[in-house]
Amino acid sequence: MRHFAAILLACLSTAAVAAVDPRTVPTKLDPAWQAKTRTLFEEVIEIPTVHNRGEVPRMAKLLADRFRAAGIPDDDIKIMPYEALPGDKTAALIVRWRSAHPTKKPMLVLGHMDVVEAKREDWTFDPFEFREQDGYFLGRGASDMKNGIVATTTAVLKLKAEGFKPSRDIILFYSGDEETRGVGATLGASDWRSLTDAEFGLNADGGCGAYDRDFKPIGCGISVAEKTFQTYFLTTHNPGGHSSRPRPDNAIYDLADALEKLRAHRFQPMQNPANRGYFEERARQEGDSALGQAMRRWLANPDDGAAADEIEANPLEVGLTRTRCVATMLKGGHADNALPQSAEATVNCRIMPGVQPTDVQAELQQLVGSKVEVKPDPNYVGLPTPASPLRPDVLKAVTASIQRFHGPAMHVFPVMSTGASDGSFFRAKGIPVYDIDGSWGISPDDERAHGLDERIPVRAMYDDVLHWESVLKALAGPK
Repeated sequence: MRHFAAILLACLSTAAVAAVDPRTVPTKLDPAWQAKTRTLFEEVIEIPTVHNRGEVPRMAKLLADRFRAAGIPDDDIKIMPYEALPGDKTAALIVRWRSAHPTKKPMLVLGHMDVVEAKREDWTFDPFEFREQDGYFLGRGASDMKNGIVATTTAVLKLKAEGFKPSRDIILFYSGDEETRGVGATLGASDWRSLTDAEFGLNADGGCGAYDRDFKPIGCGISVAEKTFQTYFLTTHNPGGHSSRPRPDNAIYDLADALEKLRAHRFQPMQNPANRGYFEERARQEGDSALGQAMRRWLANPDDGAAADEIEANPLEVGLTRTRCVATMLKGGHADNALPQSAEATVNCRIMPGVQPTDVQAELQQLVGSKVEVKPDPNYVGLPTPASPLRPDVLKAVTASIQRFHGPAMHVFPVMSTGASDGSFFRAKGIPVYDIDGSWGISPDDERAHGLDERIPVRAMYDDVLHWESVLKALAGPK
């Protein structure tokens, strides 16, 4: 996952602000640390840490060597090998920067080292060749999320080199399979809990701070909640037969009827502190527009399905008021001259926080009827997670940092991510997590995470180091 919060902010408007291309503003990161940041970014981009290539342990070792060289003891640097799927060997990295005299409970910093696959024939250039071009760094993982790994790593190395003495342990947890099954985060929040237990977590996989195409700041959303990821299989069965003698019933037609019902279905809208805080800010910024009025109606009445429908008719607001399910894959039949004996649709659901996947399954089953079997993906059982309470200290630290680089027009407020990240596994086990990465993009509608020619502004990468340095100082410094 990456930048879901930023995508949700794409249609925000702001008060009149002098439009300045932020890429032309010099970063405040000094040249020596710029060079170190760029070198590390290049090294990790060029390690193809994708599913089934076995390259994540190499990246984990590269990072571990950096922390070891900075003076963190070997006993506090753990490379944890595991299998994401059978035969898919990967690893997590856990690093603890210990406080000599802790006065606060530890804090956890989350990220993932793996990236989604990228094909050379699809891209303009080799996706695993680091490039700097037109004010951007490019390569697979540039924005999801090797930028966050590099920023948090470099911020810790910089603080340590400058003699910063943390008042609490700072734990870095970088998983190796966030883009597939989340086994690393599952282990990190449970089996490895003695190494990761913390008062709260800060997630670099998603964050805030963005500009529109006219270079006006469009807000910073701290993601405090995530929808639950759950896939279901909708399957129909039939005796089949010869295609020259069609039956009145047909597995493919029955499945098509079910999918038509799914397309028209709307789950009950729901409010929580995260989406309510987001829409309060959005309604204020929308003013008296039709969209703003719909938002205010829904805020006043969470059961107003018509208002929720009007909100979600905007493509950038989809999924923020309710659970959403969508068909993503199909298969059926076994020969062109035979009636299908079965047909199956893969339906991916993003479920509102706190709602049980079994309840969604039951609603889908009632919707499609007895001719269709609805079963969850047996390889991945979604974990409903509560919204994290918005901590004043986290809000204060992030606001101070974001406005330092972007000015007071960059408002900061809570949001709910429609995607999923490693943070959900820790929330499910009682550790509140906040997505706060500061590597802003120029325009959320140019979001390229998981897409072609992935990139991030050069200055955004350097500023993100300073952002994490600022946040860590604020939350792990002396009282």
